[in-house]
Amino acid sequence: MYTLIHQDKNSKARLGKITTAHGDFDTPAFMTVGTHATVKGLTFQQVQDAGAQIVLSNAYHVFLRPGTEVIKKAGGLHKFMGWDKPILTDSGGYQIFSLALFRKLHDHGVEFQSHIDGLKHFLTPEDVIRIQETLGSDIMMPLDECVQYPCIKDQAKVAMERTIDWAKISKKAHQGNPGKLFGIIQGATFEDLRLECAKRLVDLDFDGYSIGGVSVGESSNLIYNIIDLVVGQIPANKPRYAMGIGYPFDIVEAVERGVDMFDCVIPTRYGRNGTAFTSSGKIIIRNAAYIEDFKSLDPKCSCYTCKNFSRAYLRHLFNAKEMLGLVLLSLHNVYFFLDLMRQIRAVIKEDKFSQFKQMFLLNYNNQICA
Repeated sequence: MYTLIHQDKNSKARLGKITTAHGDFDTPAFMTVGTHATVKGLTFQQVQDAGAQIVLSNAYHVFLRPGTEVIKKAGGLHKFMGWDKPILTDSGGYQIFSLALFRKLHDHGVEFQSHIDGLKHFLTPEDVIRIQETLGSDIMMPLDECVQYPCIKDQAKVAMERTIDWAKISKKAHQGNPGKLFGIIQGATFEDLRLECAKRLVDLDFDGYSIGGVSVGESSNLIYNIIDLVVGQIPANKPRYAMGIGYPFDIVEAVERGVDMFDCVIPTRYGRNGTAFTSSGKIIIRNAAYIEDFKSLDPKCSCYTCKNFSRAYLRHLFNAKEMLGLVLLSLHNVYFFLDLMRQIRAVIKEDKFSQFKQMFLLNYNNQICA
């Protein structure tokens, strides 16, 4: 599944390629999120033109609406949503975790109440695999238990054991399926639990490994420590996926530590709310400073938005509550993240990632730009 193309000589950053039933994609990769089988505000042609080689959808959400039977009749998720490249589906474990008041965990599955219509459902690890098989997922995630941050160690250990048990069941249920299955490494912020979970999942020989339970409130440094710890346990011939990590500076730090795959809703969520990512930091386009600012969002960006529209025009669209503003900022942000990955892959190939990181963090202001 994973081919290592080049290892940076001065860091753990690596250039690779992942092969799936719907084609290959280059790593390090950022997966644009299409939770409900759509990237909010954008067509998949726009997403592809921005450079996306893989997208992420959520099995939990499409299971609830429109339902797997509808998608099966459509010929699978790829045909249903009009995307013929790789799709990774998240199991929905995190979404179910977020329904704390409306779900009950059992050793053999999870009972939860739909956030849409209040109906009760019970899903086993086998059910979650079957749902993703019906969708035709290229890369699947097993059901896992994600704990809140902070939590006590006993709670984290119970969740880790349940995650491992469900991983074993999922792997058995997955046999014979062409889609790839990743194991999800849990253990909260406890180093010994993370190490134990990683080692036991590696023994099960999954197609790749995800670092779960990060980006749930921890500091960046704590996330980096977890990544450092876990990546060292994952075999070099397996892809490494940091789930939910999506801020540019966190992506750069994680790539340096050997992570291959990322996903987050940040590009479109921030875009819909009027915040643009640029090479020098974030811009809140509604600010009065942009009333007569006729420069592009980012002079270094080649996206459709930056080539055709000014900050003043984009500010006008948001203040006039025109939906085009949301679309144009979302499109720019998606392009920004995908272009960041293109730049990262190029410098890894030339053994210049460390220099790139230094310059990127120097120029990129994580605070709001004027």
